[in-house]
Amino acid sequence: MEKLDQLNILDGLVKMALQKGAYKAAVIPVSKVETDVSFRKLCEQNTCGKYGKCWTCPPDAGDIDTLIRTIYTFDYAVIYQTIGMLEDSYDIEGMETAAKKHSLLTQAMAKAVREDSFLRVLHLGAGGCHICPVCARVDNIPCRFPDLAISSLEAYGINVSKLAGACGMKYINGQNTVTYFGGVFCSIL
Repeated sequence: MEKLDQLNILDGLVKMALQKGAYKAAVIPVSKVETDVSFRKLCEQNTCGKYGKCWTCPPDAGDIDTLIRTIYTFDYAVIYQTIGMLEDSYDIEGMETAAKKHSLLTQAMAKAVREDSFLRVLHLGAGGCHICPVCARVDNIPCRFPDLAISSLEAYGINVSKLAGACGMKYINGQNTVTYFGGVFCSIL
C-alpha cells in the first residue's frame, strides 16, 4: 500500500475518534511509545480492584515482556483521550460517568477497526475491559466475549503519561478533571 493511502487511513482513524467523542486524537509511530515492565508492579498493588478479577488485566492479561514485544509488532498507534469534568477531586460518580463515556468510545472505535480489512490491529483502552458488568474471571469461567475484550494500555506496560506528551496531549488536564486514554495499534496491510 502506498504511503499516501496509509496516511489517509490513519487520518481517518483520528477523525473517527474525534467524531465519536474524543477530546483529542493523534497518530504516533509505535517506535516512539515508551514501555516499562515496572508498570506491572503498579497493577499488582491492585489500586483499581481488577487485579486477578478481569481476564484482560494482570496477571491474566499475559506475561509483561510478551505484551510489550507485541506492541512493537505494529507500525502506528492512533491515541485518543477523553476528559471528564468533576465537581471536586472526590467526585467518584463523576469519574465513573467519565469512565463509561470513554469506554463507549473505546468500544465504538474497536468495532469500527474490526470491520476494516486494511488493518491489523490491537485496541487498548483505559482500566481494563468494560464489556461485561462483571468479568467472567470473577467466577473463573472463560471470557464471554473474547473477540470484544479490550486490555488497558497500562496492562501492556505503556507509560501513558509519556505517551500523552509524545502525542501533544496533556496527561493531567486541570483541577476537577479526569482524563482517560485509549489507542488503536495498527499495521496497514
